[in-house]
Amino acid sequence: MVIRNVKVYGEDKKFSKGEIVIKDGLFAENAGEDEEVVDGEGFYAIPGLVDIHFHGCMGHDFCDGTKEAIEEIAKYEASVGVTAIAPATMTLPVEELEHILSVAASYKKEKHKGADLIGVNMEGPFISEEKKGAQNKQYITACDKDVCLQFLTASENLVKFVAIAPEKSPDFTEFIREMKDKVQISLAHTNADYDTAKAAFDAGANHAVHLYNAMPAFTHRAPGVVGAVSDCGHVGAELICDGVHIHPSAVRAAFKMLGADRIALISDSMRATGMADGHYTLGGLEVDVTGNRATLVSDGALAGSATNLMDCMKTAVKQMGIPLETAVACATMNPAKQIGEYENYGSITPGKKGNVVLLDEELNVRMVIKDGVIVVEL
Repeated sequence: MVIRNVKVYGEDKKFSKGEIVIKDGLFAENAGEDEEVVDGEGFYAIPGLVDIHFHGCMGHDFCDGTKEAIEEIAKYEASVGVTAIAPATMTLPVEELEHILSVAASYKKEKHKGADLIGVNMEGPFISEEKKGAQNKQYITACDKDVCLQFLTASENLVKFVAIAPEKSPDFTEFIREMKDKVQISLAHTNADYDTAKAAFDAGANHAVHLYNAMPAFTHRAPGVVGAVSDCGHVGAELICDGVHIHPSAVRAAFKMLGADRIALISDSMRATGMADGHYTLGGLEVDVTGNRATLVSDGALAGSATNLMDCMKTAVKQMGIPLETAVACATMNPAKQIGEYENYGSITPGKKGNVVLLDEELNVRMVIKDGVIVVEL
């Protein structure tokens, strides 16, 4: 396949007029004979998006623990231009989480349509009650090396991030040092102060789950987790740019504090994404969804988002003032790098997976190409 007449997004994070060649499902340098030619109509051509933190869509949740749920989730994600996914777990009983992870590992070995399953982001159960958000406090526990190893074994090392609230465990630095070479350690749903968060990052934690959300507020005398992330250059941070979770000014501030290279846009979407307003569940808790706002019935806390990553990227550009070139990198390159899959995903580079999304001037999806095959054409 040759895609001509497009503005190609390059590894230099700039658009340039050109063409894209895909052979045997991978990007290539030169076209062969009798290649299918696609007229890109002058559209933007960007890599398939990579969502490293979300829960579900179209009535399904990763924690449903079935291959059917993962497959339906993957199909929807590909349909909106998200071609690689790392769903997130909720805080559930250890045995249930092991089952969910083993199902994902089995699914990974099979051929399926839709976005590629490239990892799992464990958001629970090693979190804090004070910042639990939409997590079920009944199953919260302190970080435990043996339990963590059970998760890695059940997933056959598909788990890429394990989140902790460091303040809940007196030996959190030991846990991080022992586990950081086996899996990436992130901070999530934590009430840690600056010093505790900084100690966790100094010990080897390298990721912050949905920055600003489910953590102490950033203030000039108590900068908390946000301040520690800002001061630790090796730490990557997730941002939910759905227009609900974070004020546009705070989004812009994060880019100024951290620099664009450290930020990965995520959707944090739950099962209501792509569905009508109504009553849903997340991690067994009741959720009401109106528009793109999802809240717990019990206390009104935000319960994930109802927005896919492509729409979050569009919101970052059109409503938050983030340059398109920057937003694309934060939804493609950066998450692929943070999850350790940049050699396969995240840029239009020869040898990588031939996943391309064509966008018009209003950033509407006009075509999705997955592994060199057109899966959406509008």
